[in-house]
Parts: sequence; structure tokens; C-alpha cells
Amino acid sequence: MAALLLSPTLLVLAMVVGYPVVAGLRESLYTRGSGLDADGFVVQGNKFVGLDNYTSIFQGDRADAFWNAFTNTTFFTLTTVTLETVIGVGMALIMQQAFRGRSVVRASILVPWAIPTAISGLLWRWIFQADGAANAVLGHQVLWTADGFPAKLAVIIAEVWKTSPFIGLLVLAGLQMIPREVHEAAKVDGASTLQRFAFVTLPLIRPALLVAILFRMLDVLRMFDLPAVLIGVNQKSVETLTMLAWFEATNLRYGSAAAYATLLFAYIALIAYLFVKLLGADIIGEARQAREQARGARKAAKR
Repeated sequence: MAALLLSPTLLVLAMVVGYPVVAGLRESLYTRGSGLDADGFVVQGNKFVGLDNYTSIFQGDRADAFWNAFTNTTFFTLTTVTLETVIGVGMALIMQQAFRGRSVVRASILVPWAIPTAISGLLWRWIFQADGAANAVLGHQVLWTADGFPAKLAVIIAEVWKTSPFIGLLVLAGLQMIPREVHEAAKVDGASTLQRFAFVTLPLIRPALLVAILFRMLDVLRMFDLPAVLIGVNQKSVETLTMLAWFEATNLRYGSAAAYATLLFAYIALIAYLFVKLLGADIIGEARQAREQARGARKAAKR
């Protein structure tokens, strides 16, 4: 009965998740129109090449492009998620406080998250222009949208500004689930504000905070639109793995594009798995332990 009731959901997941993954993996093992026949015409159709699309990624100039994009993707993930977590928790603590105009503050904090990423990229591109607001405030000429470290910094600033409210919103939901009596008891016991935050608030909002961090990590690992709009494509300083896959696909090298996408999928899956394992959330182990306990209870009941 359980399998029957779950079958519609499993069927939809197989269609919208399972099939694209399998199709992408299959596409990465083929190449299309990459050779010439005896008459000099492009060979039509797909040709099975095995792992050649993967091995070519790690050879020659393409290897340099891959490792550059891999480094940029990892760098953006570590820096932006760290900054967003700190700022998002601060936003949540501010939004939780009771003061006049709290609803206005909450709405204004969530505005960046509501702006589409492409519009946000255009907005920050205007700010980071040579004669834009950023240089006017700094009083110094910085080429933010050129190819270099300032371009990385511009992407980090724009990304943190836009997505910090997301973490703040999830953490705020966790803060509102904490009973007031817990803080009052800690205050009676003589705990300071910092001690209450470190030993009461953080442990209780840990589930919501971990979910927010995991979601943001998975999102930044697939970053494409913000650096593409803000800085531009084919810029080595901000090129990500998603950009490489997109570039190969636009040049009709679908097998190579699928190989890049498959490697990115494996990287994201590995990061998510390590994130969960390192934090002690062994879902499979817990499920196995629950089954063993249920089996033991049934045996005890029969006895």
C-alpha cells in the first residue's frame, strides 16, 4: 500500500530528475558532428567516444580552463556562504527584536532577495562602472568589471547583498520557535547576552541554520547568471563550471557540455554528502537503527 501511494510521486521524480540525469550521462559519452567524412562533409549523428569527453577536460588548454573554473566556483562558495551566514544571522536577530517599525525593517531586508538575479546584476554593474557610485564613494578608480580580482570582489559583494536575506529568513523562523522561557531561565542563571547566544540560541537554531547553509552552498556551486550579467562570460576571473558547460553547449559540443555538467553534478553531490556526514546527520544509519529497533520490538511482543 505504501509503494502504491508513493508511486505517483516517484514517477514524477523519475521523469523530471532521473531521466535528465541519465540522459545527460549518456550524452557525455557521445560526440556529435565532430569529424569529416571522405568527401569533406561533417559527419551527422552521434558517435560513441566513451570517456574521451572526460579525459579531454583534463588535458591541454581545457585543463587550465577547467581548474580555473573549479577554483573560482569553490572560492565563491566558501566566501559568499560564510559572509551570508554571518550577515544573515545578524539580520535574523535584528528582525526578531520588538521595536517600532519592525515590519518596515523586515520588508526592507527582504527586498534584495525578491529582486531577480539578472536585474540585480544590472544594478550592481551600474554601481561598479568606472564612473559609478562605488568609485565615487571610494574616491579611487577601480576597474570592477574588468578581468581581475576586483571582478571577483564585485561578484561576492553582489551575491552576498542579494542572498543574505534568505539565510536571515530561515534563521528567523528558527528563532521564533525558541520558547521565551529558555532565555529567561538562562538570564536568571546569570548568563550574559553573548553566553545566551552561544549556548542557547545557536544550538536551538542549528537545524534551520544548517538547512539554509546547505541550500546556499548548492545554489552557489551552480552560479551562472550573476557573474554573467555583472562581469560577462568568458572572463577567467569569474568563470565557473556552469559557464564552461554553457559555453560548450552554445558551440554545439553537447557531449563535452554534458561531461562538464556531470562533473559538476558529482562535485555538488560530494559536497552535500560530506556536509551532512561531517555534521553527524547519518540518515541511512538512523533509518537502519530505527528498523532494527522496530524489528526488536516486534520480536519482544511475540515472546
